[in-house]
Formats: sequence, C-alpha cells, structure tokens
Amino acid sequence: MRRNPISASVDFEKDGVQHGHLRLPYSRNESAWGSVMIPLTVVKRGAGPVALLTGANHGDEYEGPLALFDLARSLRAEEVTGAVIIVPAMNYPAFAVGTRVSPLDGVNMNRAFPGAPDGTPTQKIADYFQRTLLPMADVVLDFHSGGKTLDFLPFAASHVLDDKVQERQCRAARDAFNAPFSVEMREIDALGMYDDAAEMMGKVFVTTELGGQGTATPYTTGIARKGVRNLLIHAGILSGELEIGPTRHLSQPDDACFHFTDEGGLLEFLIALGDPVRAGDPVVRIWPMGRTGAEPRVMHAQRDGLLMARHHPGICQAGDCIAVLAVEH
Repeated sequence: MRRNPISASVDFEKDGVQHGHLRLPYSRNESAWGSVMIPLTVVKRGAGPVALLTGANHGDEYEGPLALFDLARSLRAEEVTGAVIIVPAMNYPAFAVGTRVSPLDGVNMNRAFPGAPDGTPTQKIADYFQRTLLPMADVVLDFHSGGKTLDFLPFAASHVLDDKVQERQCRAARDAFNAPFSVEMREIDALGMYDDAAEMMGKVFVTTELGGQGTATPYTTGIARKGVRNLLIHAGILSGELEIGPTRHLSQPDDACFHFTDEGGLLEFLIALGDPVRAGDPVVRIWPMGRTGAEPRVMHAQRDGLLMARHHPGICQAGDCIAVLAVEH
C-alpha cells in the first residue's frame, strides 16, 4: 500500500494543546505546489481514552463545525484525561464553499471509505482517517445535519450492529449525548460510509442529524455543544456531571420508513416534523409545475410512525427522498 501524502503539523503523542493542520498536497492551476489545509486541534494529557471528533463530513452542515471550533478554542489540557482530536471541517474543500460534496473531485466524503492514498483528494482524506486517525480513537463522534436538501428532527444516532456488546456501548454513548431525540438508525446507502469504517474497527461511534436547511440555529448549535461535552464526560475524558434533559427514543424498523418520488414538482407538506401518521395517511402533495388545472400527486405514509425528516427546499426532482418516518418507543 502506498504512503498517504497527508502530513500533520501536530504531534499526536505530545501533551498539551496543539492547533495545526492536516496538509494535503494539491497541485492545481492557481498553485503548482499548493496544499489543502484542514484545521486540526489535539488536546492531550497523559494516558487514557482518545476521542476523535469531526464535523463537515458534508460541507453544508454547520452545527458540528460551530461546536468543534468552539471546543478547540476553549478546551484546556488540564481538563482532559487521555486525548481529544478535533477536526471541525473534515471535508474542508466542501466546507469552504458550502457544498455537500467536494468541489475538487465531486466525491461524497461519507461514501469514500476506506479511501485511497493515491486517489482523488477526498479519497486521500478518507484514507488518512481510515489508516491514521481512526486507529488512534476509542470513541468517534461525527456531526451531521440535513444540509441544504433535508430538514431533521434533532437527534443523536447509533446503529444496529452484529457485535451486541459494541452496539450497547454505542447506544449508551448516544444516550449520553442526550439530543432531544435518540435514534437507532437505518441507513439506505451505507456503502463507503465513515460510520461503517469506524464500527468495523470496533469503535464506539455516534452520529447526529441536527436540523438542516443549510443553516444552524441557536437551538441546534446548543444541542451540539452540550452533546459533545456530555460524550467526553461519558468517555471518561472530561470530569463532571452529564447535563441530561428529556429525550424521545426512535427507531427505523424497515425500509418503508423512506419515501421517494418518481416525479418532480412543487411540494406541499400536509404534516410537520414530529407529527404522527398512520399507514395510508397523506403526507405531501406534489404539484405539477409546468401547467395549470392539473391535480397534485399525493404521497401517502407507507407505515405508522412520525415524520423524522423532510425534503428541503420546496421543489423536488424525480428520485428525491421526500419524507422519512420513524417509530417511537
């Protein structure tokens, strides 16, 4: 296997607080010997558990970067037992321009694992996480929200795993994060995901979906800031008491939770996020946009549940996921 060209300007074994970058050489028209500089902070004190915290896996999702840039600025070494590796903008090229996928190669970071050291820029970043950063970690938190095309109830999530001990550990970490909703999540497109890469290594892995619409709110950013500190306390890296509020537990039992459209149009949602539905209830009307006098198509719930996520903005294309349901326990 070829050596990854990314280099870190920090020493992962050194105690203290270090702010630096992951430098990815990237030759381009504007800079023959240029680089992509991915911000990085390492806070370490002695031996102990290691947390790897990431945001902007998709570049148009902002609660994670806001929480992690703040944590990188404020966290002190004397507060820590073990180490915290903070990468607020994992997919920095996409983050810099506010897009889901990288503008350098059009690759979705969260479908690029295990990556390739001699691949595209996104594949090189994925490979560095796969072979360098993930092996260091005991617990991994990857922040997500809906970006520009989805809006979610704010939740922390874990997955159903073959290793039931690991599954319980992930679930406990998820619940410690203590988002307003805690979800046992089903993935409809899991091939190449960072989640799977971390879980296959036996890591305790937690992810989130904290709103969306291509922005962050004081409410969702507050959930992210509280949640990351709770997770670090749960992991034994920070001391203190968990800040615990009410949470509602959801799951996604089957693929009927996901509702796709085979035609585009103007969306009229008939229920709001969090509203309950029964199988067969109308969820959204899709109005034809190119003519008047036509009836809208009505999309009905495929199962009982509540609306956990919805398409954003108000116009859809054929193939889009329009609505996602979950079941409350």
